[in-house]
Amino acid sequence: MNWITNIVRPRIKGLMGGKDRGDTPDNLWRKCPSCGEMIFHRDLVAALNVCPQCGHHLRIGPAERFAYTFDAGSFTELTPPSVPADPLRFKGEKKYTDEIKAARAKTGRPEAFTAARGTIDGLSVMIGVQPFDFMGGSLGMGVGEALVESMQVALKEKRPYILFVASGGARMQEGILSLMQMPRATICVDMLREAGLPYVVVLTDPTFGGVSASYAMLGDIQIAEPAAQIGFTGARVIAQTIREKLPEGFQRAEYLLEHGMLDMVVHRKEMRATLSRVLHLLLKQARPKSKILPMPKRNGNGGVVATP
Repeated sequence: MNWITNIVRPRIKGLMGGKDRGDTPDNLWRKCPSCGEMIFHRDLVAALNVCPQCGHHLRIGPAERFAYTFDAGSFTELTPPSVPADPLRFKGEKKYTDEIKAARAKTGRPEAFTAARGTIDGLSVMIGVQPFDFMGGSLGMGVGEALVESMQVALKEKRPYILFVASGGARMQEGILSLMQMPRATICVDMLREAGLPYVVVLTDPTFGGVSASYAMLGDIQIAEPAAQIGFTGARVIAQTIREKLPEGFQRAEYLLEHGMLDMVVHRKEMRATLSRVLHLLLKQARPKSKILPMPKRNGNGGVVATP
């Protein structure tokens, strides 16, 4: 890594208001929320947004999920459905409509759900992503409608369905209308199963509330990323309620795997290959041999060594 080219020169251009300022990232470094390590942005991208120091899986959005999972250039996003922005005219400390506008401006997406159709090792699939960055991945009418529509498209086109989910639960600003999305999604899961189409769920950090109590735990195969927090109610609330000390690692993916709630815990760099293998096995199809590219090597200075 050329320290002068990658760090010093962009900073100088930014301070001087140079023409290339718009091409310079706002923040070239990212702090790992787990170990506190400062990670250079290119190294983080090369490591699939996994901390090279402690292995913590940073939260990512639909764009990264699609890029890491689909065959290169094979996917197209589904058009998100339109739903009422504030069906209950909810009034709290902040206007619900203002919260929605702020979340859309922050993420550049209309809702906390994005779906795309594409291929994995040539196998046609549908992938839905419910990320945490949009109002905590909360389940509302927009998420429910987008999830149901994408599952219906998967049924029509006979595509297995993969769901990457992170959520704090149902969206309180939509009350009963948000809770109604859980049985709607559950019915679609049953329809996928009746059609013989695999439904694979990848639980990411964190997945809680009504989402974890419904469609996020109904997969034919339940996978989770390492150390992902998964549960219904937070550990602190549970500990205060039962007045007992909870076991170490409680509600972490590894704990759930040990107690039979998950089928496997998979590192992000192995996720694509694992999903491909699982889907081909469930569909009883031969998996094509594909060249597995090694993860980038790192030198003593923390830089990425080019692979010949």
